[in-house]
Amino acid sequence: MHIREWPAGERPREKLLGQGATALSDAELLAIFLGSGLRGQDAVATARHLLTTHGPLRTLIERGAAGLAALPGLGPARACALTAALELGNRVLAADLARGEAMTDPAAAGRYFSQRLRGFAHEVFAVLFLDTRHRALAFEELFRGTIDGAEVHPREVVRRALAHNAAAVIVGHNHPSGSRESSAADRAVTAQLKQALSLVDVRLLDHFVVGDGAAVSLAARGWV
Repeated sequence: MHIREWPAGERPREKLLGQGATALSDAELLAIFLGSGLRGQDAVATARHLLTTHGPLRTLIERGAAGLAALPGLGPARACALTAALELGNRVLAADLARGEAMTDPAAAGRYFSQRLRGFAHEVFAVLFLDTRHRALAFEELFRGTIDGAEVHPREVVRRALAHNAAAVIVGHNHPSGSRESSAADRAVTAQLKQALSLVDVRLLDHFVVGDGAAVSLAARGWV
């Protein structure tokens, strides 16, 4: 059965218009980009095949435009459109920082760290420096490591905070494995950073762990 013959509430486009993008599955969102499927398949079936064979979604997207273009059902035009849409999302989040808007929404801060750190194949520890009104001053990737760890030096975080004249910071790091669970080492580093920054009157507002799904806030779990 062709998608146009599905009940209206089950078609990806109509579902998006009626319920919003968050109501769609990964396959349904990808199907909207595809528009049509491979011979003998609808777009949703082709999207599911791509995710099953080359996914999950994060792994698929991280192939980049050239890698996506080589996959059946995508090709250069669709690969470019998909990559461009991802970059548009990144720039929308970055635009809030460029306008100097206050980072008062923990969920927004988590999304920003996810967009900046999720694509790395190795662990990256980054810091968002904020002024007294919690407006962004700068975002820096300070430490890089291996697939399962990065060594963090609190003294360097303090030095960069002073260089930016920051009043507060939000930190975050990714787990290339996709796990969002914080480790004992993550919590220990958080405590060390909080103590070191407090000595120069800089507040540590949060520490995000980026994996698959929404970033996890250590502050929300009572560990900051």
